[in-house]
Amino acid sequence: MQQTRGDFGFAKPLRLLDAAQYRAVFSDTRVRAAHPKLLILARPNDLGHPRLGLVIAKKHVRNASDRNRIKRIVRETFRLRQHQLPPLDTVVLARTGAGELDRAELAALLDKLWRKLAQRAQQPQGGNGKGGGKSEGKDSGRRKA
Repeated sequence: MQQTRGDFGFAKPLRLLDAAQYRAVFSDTRVRAAHPKLLILARPNDLGHPRLGLVIAKKHVRNASDRNRIKRIVRETFRLRQHQLPPLDTVVLARTGAGELDRAELAALLDKLWRKLAQRAQQPQGGNGKGGGKSEGKDSGRRKA
């Protein structure tokens, strides 16, 4: 059952489901959108639609109800914005203090981060400053050795 981009559901095809999919995003992050309380890491996929994974650690958000609230709001904002996002595998990580944000603040922050992520994903690889500089440093180090 392939989901169309016009649909606003959040079925299994829109989720990162296993450790290998999360590991791929963490090891090959090409686009990121950061805030002191949230971080979104992403990498392009070949599926034609975005997918979402969540890492809301107890270490950073102690209260279970706060962790669940954050997950609900992240899923909701992703679900509403999925048709505006390029085909990326994304992982949202909560940082210390994310649990202190109320629903409206968290939703506004996530909308801003989704827009930033989509904009950065559309830029050429060397344009965002992350991908180009990092790989150049590795290549130049190998040539010297």
